[in-house]
Amino acid sequence: MPRSFLRLVTVTFVCCLLAGAAVAQTFETAARAAILIDHRSGDVLFEKNPDQAIPPASMSKLMTALVAFEELEAGNLTLDQMIPVSERAWRMGGSRMFIEVGNRVSVHDLLQGIIVQSGNDACVAIAEALSGSEEAFADRLTRRGIEIGLTSSTLQNSTGWPHPEHLMSVRDLSTVARQIISRFPQYYQYYSQLEFEFNNIKQHNRNPLLQAGIPGVDGMKTGYTREAGYGLVASAERDGRRLILVVAGLDSISQRRNEAERLMEYGFRHFEEYRLFEADAVVVEAPVWQGELPTVPLVAGEVVGITLTRQARDSLDVKVVYDSPVPAPIAAGQVIGHIEMTAEGMPTRMMPLQAARPVERAGVIGRMTGTLEYLIWGAPG
Repeated sequence: MPRSFLRLVTVTFVCCLLAGAAVAQTFETAARAAILIDHRSGDVLFEKNPDQAIPPASMSKLMTALVAFEELEAGNLTLDQMIPVSERAWRMGGSRMFIEVGNRVSVHDLLQGIIVQSGNDACVAIAEALSGSEEAFADRLTRRGIEIGLTSSTLQNSTGWPHPEHLMSVRDLSTVARQIISRFPQYYQYYSQLEFEFNNIKQHNRNPLLQAGIPGVDGMKTGYTREAGYGLVASAERDGRRLILVVAGLDSISQRRNEAERLMEYGFRHFEEYRLFEADAVVVEAPVWQGELPTVPLVAGEVVGITLTRQARDSLDVKVVYDSPVPAPIAAGQVIGHIEMTAEGMPTRMMPLQAARPVERAGVIGRMTGTLEYLIWGAPG
């Protein structure tokens, strides 16, 4: 089709959202670094030094668990598989699940040891089983982190044991948490487990928000070393909406609990998710050039929504942008345009729009008729 026939179509949706009474205020936290995100959209609700590479302590065990979950998904590991315990794993200091050298422990138990008890010995056992050595496993963690979008992480071990180059940012930790929650709901349940007993030793989950019964909290992981201070990755779901919080560099157990609870409550109280289109709902019918059908429905393929303060939602502007008419043939799933969402105080968000169905090219007569109609009447829509 000649370029002169194309026109850029922008459809603006007027968002009729009722005005709310509450307005989010500037929030401060004693944490050295923190981030609060909406799980579904990834929208950032609060951040402080989000990309600073800092010691993550045991919060980096999330990466160890993620790789183990991926191995389970791939069929390279099973929950009932028995893993040998090396002397190195048995000798690990810090928090432990108290596995014994020479014994074999199921993957199911090791995962609970890692997640509920924060067992360094369990991490090393899993690392050696998957990569032969903890050093090789740490390299794998760093590489896998890059593949899933981590930008400020270099991992030197499976446990979070202090090392000058074992570093992660709170944004990266939130990314790992989001991966686990989204991809592995069948294993995420481990993170809400309040206690686990192994080798006749019962230990409680260290997550202070989980133990305190804060509404909706169902994970994830604490961390502490002298260098890192006190940290927490937490997630909570209320009324179908989930938030993920990471705080790091706090001075005490009580400060970690208080700051985490304040931030989580801030997120649920001052922000709301506004859903504009449900998954696979037709956003617009785009005119087709020389196709067997006159239009093609465009869909986003996932929920189109945005999380905003009640103040910012009044400035929300939503546009659909695509070149019209769309030339046939068109494949189902072909990206045709995008949705733009803008609001005060946030960067523009764009989501691709794709064809919901294929449209074959019309025959010779159909193409001639379509061209004539276009020359006389212009493109529809």
